[in-house]
Amino acid sequence: MLRPLFASRSGTISAVVLVVVAVLAAVGPWLAPHDPLLQDPRAILAGPSAGHWLGTDNVGRDVLSRLLAGSTLSLVAALEAVAVGLVLGVVPALLSVRLGRVFEWFSLRLMEAFVTLPFLVFAVAMTALLGNGLQQAMLAVGILISPGFYRVTRAAALPVATAQYVEAAVLAGASPWTVLHRHVWPKVVPAVAVATASLLGASLVIVSSLTFLGIGITPPTPTWGGMLATDLQYLFQRPFGPFVPAALIVATVWACNGIADALRDAPGRPAPRKVTAHVG
Repeated sequence: MLRPLFASRSGTISAVVLVVVAVLAAVGPWLAPHDPLLQDPRAILAGPSAGHWLGTDNVGRDVLSRLLAGSTLSLVAALEAVAVGLVLGVVPALLSVRLGRVFEWFSLRLMEAFVTLPFLVFAVAMTALLGNGLQQAMLAVGILISPGFYRVTRAAALPVATAQYVEAAVLAGASPWTVLHRHVWPKVVPAVAVATASLLGASLVIVSSLTFLGIGITPPTPTWGGMLATDLQYLFQRPFGPFVPAALIVATVWACNGIADALRDAPGRPAPRKVTAHVG
């Protein structure tokens, strides 16, 4: 699965960018030169300097420290949403292929219902019901992106499930788990990998949008979307302020899409369609 990433220049660059972002998310809070929550009234909306490389925000907090600390929360939240969507989409898709038409009908109707849900209203409803936390919001995002995983997995699994060698294995007495593990899953993994990379970028955009609106976080918790919203309020005083958080979001989403393209275009493999999240 890793070889296609380095078969093209764009795939290699995307992998490098994503590794850098992952390192920032892993060790960012420890690399922060200042406390991301520490306010300095003497340095409000200050420009870049030796003490504050990216300046300070509207209450004197170090922007670089908040970006590094916010990297962890932003990326982990996107991963949580993808994990929820992966479980809710892939597992029912595989079961619908193996358990017959009744389960297939119910799973299809459920995924169609998820597609029709208005994104923002559903996210707000979930946070109102379960509390205004990022985990609650990511549960809502994971539910809304699960149809993407479901469609891709089911489309990849159906031809394999009806193949002659799979039918021969069933007639020979192979258990459903053996058929799934040895014959179906290896054919499904490439399509699921493409969907995961693509939907990870979409989830990051959704996470940034929610935190931009103040959904899922409690101030002054630093996130890329929250910092972007704050910087836009003081665009006249700090016109360069929104650039860095926006650039981080764009670079990470571009890297995820680049990895999805590299996996999809890998030689010798079928080309699964890249999916996008439904935002209603």
